[in-house]
Amino acid sequence: MSLKAAIGQAQALDGREAGLQAAHQALNRLGSGVPFLGIVIASYQYEARQVVSGITSLISDLPLVGFSSPSGLTNDGEQPHSVILALFTANDCQADAHWFPGYAQSSRETAARLMQVVNENRKSAQTVLFFADGFNGDAEQFCAALVDDQVQLVGALSSGDLHTGNTYQLTTLQSGSGGMAAAVLKGGLKVGVGYAHGWSPVGTQFRVTRSRGFWLRTLDGRPASETYAQLFGYPAREWAFPPLNHLVRLYPLGIDRGEDLLVRAPLRVEADGSFRMNAPIGDGVDAYLLVASPRSCREAAQQAARQALLGLGDSKPVLILMLVDIGWQMLLKGQSGAEVQAVREIVGENVPIAGGYTLGQIVPGPGINSPQFLNQHILVLAFGEAKEKE
Repeated sequence: MSLKAAIGQAQALDGREAGLQAAHQALNRLGSGVPFLGIVIASYQYEARQVVSGITSLISDLPLVGFSSPSGLTNDGEQPHSVILALFTANDCQADAHWFPGYAQSSRETAARLMQVVNENRKSAQTVLFFADGFNGDAEQFCAALVDDQVQLVGALSSGDLHTGNTYQLTTLQSGSGGMAAAVLKGGLKVGVGYAHGWSPVGTQFRVTRSRGFWLRTLDGRPASETYAQLFGYPAREWAFPPLNHLVRLYPLGIDRGEDLLVRAPLRVEADGSFRMNAPIGDGVDAYLLVASPRSCREAAQQAARQALLGLGDSKPVLILMLVDIGWQMLLKGQSGAEVQAVREIVGENVPIAGGYTLGQIVPGPGINSPQFLNQHILVLAFGEAKEKE
């Protein structure tokens, strides 16, 4: 079926021009094939409608699915204030884009609507790729309402301006904040999934003594910011202001859930010293302070890339999509693009790479279980041809 992929990347003053240039570049690299899907990673500084308008001015009927990010990723590393467009072409592949506006209000209802779409495409759907709002909505509730052992469900939470909570999701016809964009991939397209994180416990243990919804109020009976102030030496009041109120994501919590620690990372520190999470944490659970290094994250990126290639079997990757937690961007500030280089060393220098920074990752669960919601991971998706069954 000759599956091919190409990437375009552009920077411009407005989203329409950036989208137009990215589409022009991607089409030139794709050659004569007609694209059946476009994946968009756009700077949150652009307006989603302008980005879509620029792309569709060249490819009017193309199903698009995408999300906002503080920075995009390509083979050349980090790409701030840009639009990245990945295009796919093949003879026997199709994709449908769907927009779900109510994710922030009811993540469970959005999951039910998504499952309805999956069931309508049961005979042909292979993978559903989706992007939801990272600041609003309950990703754990969303995942719990998704149960499917035949169709691969995978995605991420869009990111953007941490100070204002500005983020968006987009499809060809609709876009905005608080929603979810999804693409149903059909035909001979295979997606290998790999994920890992570089954070490890350092021995400091807490008890979550009070939490309400997305707000973790107290650790060991004290405001969460006071606990971190004692550990790191900065006054508790400073954790409620930049830069510490967002750099707190560098120091997530590992929740004791049995064999493995479940990583949960704060979005920010509130004025009252509580941590604003994007997944609820129950009272009475044990948690450990987690830290990482550039080296450990580099090793995690390569582990995820190997796992993704393994998921392709005998197929060769035509494109790599990297969905990386925003904590990695903070950690690798002095080594921008290190995670891309780590993945390139595994997948090869010539495989196109697109990606962006996210506020959470969603990966298929084992067996018939629901998908898993992750924080602080790198999610590597390797796209290749599905071999015909003999």
